[in-house]
Amino acid sequence: MLSALIVVVALAVALWPRGADDSATVEDRVTSAARIDPQQRAAVGLAECPRPADGAVGSGPLAGLALTCLADGERIDLAAALAGKPAVLNLWAYWCEPCRTELPILQEYANRVGPAVTVLTVHSDPAENKAIAMLAALNDEQRAAGRAPLTMPGVEDPDAAVRTAAGAPNALPITVLVRPDGSIAEYVARPFHDVDDIADTVAGALGVTA
Repeated sequence: MLSALIVVVALAVALWPRGADDSATVEDRVTSAARIDPQQRAAVGLAECPRPADGAVGSGPLAGLALTCLADGERIDLAAALAGKPAVLNLWAYWCEPCRTELPILQEYANRVGPAVTVLTVHSDPAENKAIAMLAALNDEQRAAGRAPLTMPGVEDPDAAVRTAAGAPNALPITVLVRPDGSIAEYVARPFHDVDDIADTVAGALGVTA
């Protein structure tokens, strides 16, 4: 009984459920992207989002999802862009403190694994402008501490469509591991502790070591 209680408490601490106070307003949803100046996007320093290879066709649960790239505001066909390579999709939001802690660890993993895996962040809240502002502030903190800034590509998912497609719980952070054929290997409903934690999880689910 005690061990079960500890597990429940640990999960509650690890994951931040999305509540009414955390949701963006209607104004955020409608005008967020329009308020983001291209220079604001560029100043964050995120990499361009992956683009579909010639003839690539998206398949699996993510097929048909068109999301906005945080780096440039362009729309991408998510499943087609990921086709042919294993992918790690990290779902986060600007208001999620465990997500803020996890993002630099994910960047460290992306640097380690290189082009073998597509590492993509997915902002799962309508307030894209607040996501851009949070990433800019986090990168300022990273540089001030002598650490590498976040450069991973990311997309805006205002309706949490990726979470829904993966069948994941309504909490953050969530990491979705996608096979090259577009099928979902698993989702991880907890924050990662360090880069080795990510590497071990990805190796077990997708067979890619780093």
